[in-house]
Amino acid sequence: MYSFSDLEKYLDTIPEKEKTPGGSIRVFHHGKEVFRHSFGFSDREAGVKMTGDEYYFMYSATKPITCATALHAWERGAFILSEPVWWYLPEFKDTQVKEYKPDGSYTLVPQDREMVIQDLFTMSAGLNYDTSSAEIKKIVAETDGYAPTREVMKGIAKMLLEFQPRERWNYSLCHDVLAAVVEVATGVRFSEYMKREIFEPLGMTKSTFRINDEILSKMAQQYWFNYSTGEAEVKGKTNDYIFGDGYDSGGAGIITTIDDYAKFVQAMSMGGVSPNGARILSPSTVKLMSKNMLDEKRMAQFSTWRNNAEYGYGLGVRTKIYEGWGGSICSLGEFGWDGAAGTLCSIDPERQIGIVYTQHMLNPHHEQIHPRIKMLVNLALGY
Repeated sequence: MYSFSDLEKYLDTIPEKEKTPGGSIRVFHHGKEVFRHSFGFSDREAGVKMTGDEYYFMYSATKPITCATALHAWERGAFILSEPVWWYLPEFKDTQVKEYKPDGSYTLVPQDREMVIQDLFTMSAGLNYDTSSAEIKKIVAETDGYAPTREVMKGIAKMLLEFQPRERWNYSLCHDVLAAVVEVATGVRFSEYMKREIFEPLGMTKSTFRINDEILSKMAQQYWFNYSTGEAEVKGKTNDYIFGDGYDSGGAGIITTIDDYAKFVQAMSMGGVSPNGARILSPSTVKLMSKNMLDEKRMAQFSTWRNNAEYGYGLGVRTKIYEGWGGSICSLGEFGWDGAAGTLCSIDPERQIGIVYTQHMLNPHHEQIHPRIKMLVNLALGY
């Protein structure tokens, strides 16, 4: 029926070619799993082979689920995309904006337009990604390392905006702030809302925002690629984007297994409904999520990322808008994102293809690996 031999051969070259110790993949077509494979080691030093049952830090592969969760709340009238962020998080009302001079210095000016919720989805709010800022560290210290989401937002709001809302596209803490908006708008802690409305309906019983000893014992060892030595070195099982047990990082906080994460991708590839009939989003909302939301100016910044050449940016996801540029054979509207340790989430509603690839190496060589995986999957399926 399908031949994934070329894909399997390529995956098995990754430990040597890309210096990634190991990984796993799941592929879905028309809602059914058609391919799974694991390769290499989950713990190279201990000689433990990858099985596909390991836990991972999803890092930014959290973002598609966060945005789907926010859209679930939006579908129920919790907020409107055009509403100001400060209506829900008052600390953002008077956040000042850096106005840069040619020499790199800046002066502070007021916002000349309101930051709205859609700006958070589209990474256009003016925020940065400085997770080690003095403002965040102060909140973490004052709360003895617990770092409640709402308190951290007060620190982020003091960090100043890099540009006026909608002036640029800038990868940032936007989806962390979006998670806080959902928490206020629904009256439910964000991680609990996601668990209730996304994880539980889809049967994602191993997905969480909280780390514990049992999860750590089952987690794949985490590495980072050292460009100086050309080798993967042990990083350890830590995630610097999780500030404390009180913090629900909408941008990088999910901890899960490939099979659990795949249940989300499987449902989204089928228009927001899982094989068991659980609907997490309407088909029109999935279509809206994957619609390019960037104007020409913001596209210019987004397109500087190598893997974004064929893509625009929707409500929290990369979405394919050009054919031929870059050589991808995915259909228009294919969307998804990836994570700092190399996870790939790819969803193609037109062909009903879902791909999840997981590895656990920071500096992940994803620009080499992910396009090849998507190409080989589509070829294997006859496209």
